[in-house]
Amino acid sequence: MAAPKLVLATHNQGKLRELRELLRGQVPGLDVDTDVVDAGAIQAPDVAETGVTFAENARLKAHAVAQFSGALAIADDSGLAVDVLGGAPGIFSARWAGKHGDDAANLNLLLAQLGDIGEEHRGAQFVCAAVLASPDGSIDALEEGALRGTLLREPRGEGGFGYDPILQPLGLEKSCAELTSAEKNAISHRGQAFRALLPHIIKALS
Repeated sequence: MAAPKLVLATHNQGKLRELRELLRGQVPGLDVDTDVVDAGAIQAPDVAETGVTFAENARLKAHAVAQFSGALAIADDSGLAVDVLGGAPGIFSARWAGKHGDDAANLNLLLAQLGDIGEEHRGAQFVCAAVLASPDGSIDALEEGALRGTLLREPRGEGGFGYDPILQPLGLEKSCAELTSAEKNAISHRGQAFRALLPHIIKALS
């Protein structure tokens, strides 16, 4: 396999698909299907998320994977911030129920915790911090995005991942999991952050 030009510091295939679609046709000479890979494709070790903010964790992952791979790396740290929980699950979104990456358990625990909360207090937002880093550390670009919505009382939709089935973006009648990939990418927290990184990516790869 040819050396990648850009590594996304994740093993989450949903995030990789989103990044590839966001970059498709945006960077001259970049074949997103072969030049953009995830951490698993290069057998990068997992990076401990020891930061206490989304930005800190994104930086830790981006710089570690850039150094490991010798290529540009993008990392994001994202999660769900629930108003009535003071911003939790926040950086613990992926392991809210105790086991990292158990989407169903995380979602069901959160719904149970909010079972008695009225509609007027079910505000929440997806938050994303994304970082582009170079192997030598000379590039360290941070961009952020957020998607406001309200939390549904039960999951709806088969698309997306994580908490997508229970967040209904403001102004829409669908959950994030009921949106098409194009619809979701156009408004999502990760889409906002990755699009804001585009000028940095184009400059770094030119």
